[in-house]
Amino acid sequence: MRSRTCVVHAARDLRIDTADVGEPGPGQVLVRIGAGGICGSDLHYFQDGGFGAIRVREPLTLGHEVAGTVERIGAGVTRVREGQRIALNPSRACGRCSFCQSGQHQHCVDMVFYGSARTMPHSQGAFRDWIVAEETQCEPVGEDISVTEAACCEPLSVALHAVRQAGGLVGKRVLVTGAGPIGALAVAAARFAGALEIVACDLRDRPLAIARQMGATDVVNTATQPDAIERRFCGGKGYFDVVLECTGAPAILSGVLPAVAPRGVIVQVGYPDSVTLALGTLISKEISLVGTHRFNGEFSLAARLVSERRIDVRPVISAVVPLNEAAHAFELAGDRNTHMKVLLDFS
Repeated sequence: MRSRTCVVHAARDLRIDTADVGEPGPGQVLVRIGAGGICGSDLHYFQDGGFGAIRVREPLTLGHEVAGTVERIGAGVTRVREGQRIALNPSRACGRCSFCQSGQHQHCVDMVFYGSARTMPHSQGAFRDWIVAEETQCEPVGEDISVTEAACCEPLSVALHAVRQAGGLVGKRVLVTGAGPIGALAVAAARFAGALEIVACDLRDRPLAIARQMGATDVVNTATQPDAIERRFCGGKGYFDVVLECTGAPAILSGVLPAVAPRGVIVQVGYPDSVTLALGTLISKEISLVGTHRFNGEFSLAARLVSERRIDVRPVISAVVPLNEAAHAFELAGDRNTHMKVLLDFS
């Protein structure tokens, strides 16, 4: 059996190729992919041929935010059944290294992650009609949940892990900087975690409107109100107990310090290249700066929250485009003025 694949060969060179699909072995399933979300890393591969030192050195099938239907199961599979709708976890940790043995699977030294050029040969992704996966990667979702919603389980897992890195949020005041797809989902994750107040800020009104739908109690357009956070919330010593910094812009991380209350926590979600920080403020206010990397056990939680619509991801979905129009879909995904989460449709 042959499958269409969405492959980047170099910057701006995106093609629909085909590849053979094998049969599921013991503990494996054959999944018919229904939808896949275009992530920031997919965009970097398409627009620039990579990011930082990570470059496309051979044709790379993109995609790691996917969901579909179990078509066939291999011997011994009990977690899922044929015909069941599932979200597909793109992470395959080795289970043997010291980090895996201590439960820190996100730091696995031999991680295989869909659609990544970190290793050579590259780890091929899941933007394809069919894929053979491990049953442990499959998380069932409700039959009334669309595949487009289920495909949002992966970015929601990232947001849930970031919130977990902040510690308990019950009754806390939270600032989310950047209201793109991850920022909007971070708002929803913070609300689920019990935050009392969630303020989202961004340079554009459209993502801020979506952040409100996801649970933000207030929003600030920092393009039209550049000093609004400091004027309305800082109060000299700072206001927010937690900041979820989702932009990766160096100036944002540096500029947010006055808004953080003493002993507050900043979780750095976006990836800045380099940052100059006022360490005196960090020290005197006893602020904790914490990193967050992908997710660990949050994927199954995300699947349940989406399945039960305790977190409704539909507001972040702005377009669903057929696979054969993938180049157009990537152009849409790169336009943050008009689109949030753009998904490919494999039906």
